[in-house]
Amino acid sequence: MPMAAADDYWNHNTAYHPWLLTLARPGGHALDMGCGDGLLTQRLAAASQAVTALEPDPAALMRARGRVGTEPRISLQFSTFEEFDSCDTRFDLITFVASLHHMDLRASLQKARDLLAPGGTIAVVGLSANRSVGDWLISALSLPAVRLGSRRHRERPDIGVVVADPRESLSEIRRVAGDVLPNVTIRRALYYRYLLHWTLRD
Repeated sequence: MPMAAADDYWNHNTAYHPWLLTLARPGGHALDMGCGDGLLTQRLAAASQAVTALEPDPAALMRARGRVGTEPRISLQFSTFEEFDSCDTRFDLITFVASLHHMDLRASLQKARDLLAPGGTIAVVGLSANRSVGDWLISALSLPAVRLGSRRHRERPDIGVVVADPRESLSEIRRVAGDVLPNVTIRRALYYRYLLHWTLRD
């Protein structure tokens, strides 16, 4: 039976959870990198056979443990992505939600690629830095829609997790990701996010 998502809420990151859940395989193993308070992890467990969730912040990990309880499909680990040892486990879905910009972009994408099972998918809900006039213009034009969405969904912007400003622009992210993940798909999304999607072909 699917678990109920206790203490459910909406913000600019959880807005894209439905997209991520469409990528989960019912019999698959998902890796949630930077799980925060565990809301996505909890939701992925209802759509996957198993979920491994990594969180390098002890306070956030404690909250995630409180959320998911003793659910046997979930393994919560105190770890950075760089230090994570999969013990030869390969994953059908690897998610980064507002976490990739905390890491080295190229090295993290390379490691994620190497951890995929055949047919597995990397999915990123990411933040990018505004570097060009075009970046700033797009952000300004999206502001009315962002405010409307936040008001409509009663946004909870601060959930008590570690935050950081993004370093790379979307153009830089496209260039690096294209080097590591051939034919990767990256598109701008609402709420100052971009969506990255790549599947390892059999």
